[in-house]
Amino acid sequence: MDGLTANEQRDFQAVVEKRQMKEFMTMYSNLVQRCFDDCINDFTSKTITNKEEGCINKCVDKWLKGSERMGQRFAEQK
Repeated sequence: MDGLTANEQRDFQAVVEKRQMKEFMTMYSNLVQRCFDDCINDFTSKTITNKEEGCINKCVDKWLKGSERMGQRFAEQK
């Protein structure tokens, strides 16, 4: 990035930030879809049951811990 002008650096940074946001939103959407598919199965009520809520909490917690662990492993590889 040393060879870039200030404007080019700003433009590059904006592209990187946009890409990171898109990746985050894709990841978030995949998490929501997976936990919904795994946990929500009763459509007779507008609200989720305690069992469904517990399942969602466990699903999200497990996914977050897994993502954190993967990040740690990638950091160890450098």
